Amino acid sequence: MNLSTLGLATTFSLTLLAFAAAPTAASATGGLPFEVKPVGTFKNPWAMAFLPNGNVLVTQKEGTLILFDPATGTRRTVSGTPTVSSKGQGALMDIVPAPDFAASKLLYFSYSEAGSGAGSRVVLATATLDLAGGTLKDTKAIFRSQDASTGGHYSGRISFSPDGKYLFFTSGDRQLFDPAQDPKSTLGKVLRLNLDGTPAAGNPLAAKGFHAAVWSYGHRNLLGIAFDKQGRLWEMEMGPRHGDEINLIKPGLNYGWPKASNGSHYDGRDIPDHAPGDGFEAPKVSWNPAISPGGLAYYDADLFPKWKNSLFITGLSGESLDRIALDGENATKADHWDMDERIRAVRTGPDGALWLLEDGSRGRLLKLTPKR
Repeated sequence: MNLSTLGLATTFSLTLLAFAAAPTAASATGGLPFEVKPVGTFKNPWAMAFLPNGNVLVTQKEGTLILFDPATGTRRTVSGTPTVSSKGQGALMDIVPAPDFAASKLLYFSYSEAGSGAGSRVVLATATLDLAGGTLKDTKAIFRSQDASTGGHYSGRISFSPDGKYLFFTSGDRQLFDPAQDPKSTLGKVLRLNLDGTPAAGNPLAAKGFHAAVWSYGHRNLLGIAFDKQGRLWEMEMGPRHGDEINLIKPGLNYGWPKASNGSHYDGRDIPDHAPGDGFEAPKVSWNPAISPGGLAYYDADLFPKWKNSLFITGLSGESLDRIALDGENATKADHWDMDERIRAVRTGPDGALWLLEDGSRGRLLKLTPKR
């Protein structure tokens, strides 16, 4: 987790407002151009997924899965979740319905699992959701990363390719640095998998001796991944001491960690910044000071028409929501809003509203709609 104080968060806000490209009037004045409606409260929520019936699945850090109806406020705990090792940054993490969920009722989700000794690992799993019974059935782990003895940087974010044939999965460096550059390791990588969790054929680095699942490498803690409407893959990761970044992920490229970063080590030691000709793919956007990003969502709905083709990024230490405008392969900081709470996750709802999850023991689910 990036180190931050209230003063740092305030400094960040002022800095970003001064230098963000073309901020809206709402950004410049500190006003919010949307209504914020709290619709529920959860214990250490981590991620959410909308179902076709409008209900929301919310994962909680300690390993519980909540089925929530935002229209009525009713909820129930879904049984059948696996045992989660929630020490440190461990959690029941991401959850995404399968491309054919309406027919299959299949869910994909990730969590941290105890490994050998003091080790732990990130797991990608599937299960069938029995809505009537409120339970997960036929739960199956389909991918496990290597064990690591540290307590963080699991990543574990899930996105399906636009054609629904492949699954992209983020595997963090587990605070071990070097595995991000190790061809044989899946740590510090974006992985492209078949829907059954096996490495997809044709991954770009397999012929060069890399693990067969690796799509890109040189990553730190990848906490968001999403495709835009043109099929480009965008990824957001938490930097070290500052240097949070957004990357356009392309097959086979090296994104530099830990050899290059726009941040520094926590003890103040320098890390070379990304520079032309260094052999690494530079981020499209980075933050210094840090915002400690928690979640990412792509937005292309009609409810906020001016924000179509944007990424939304949540800030933990930044206590913020940021909009990043996309234009082909270019990304630009467009808006920054202070939310006065650590924000863990963001999703686009079925009606085009933006939904946020606050961090913490009483984290609220917030619905954002246009200001009247």
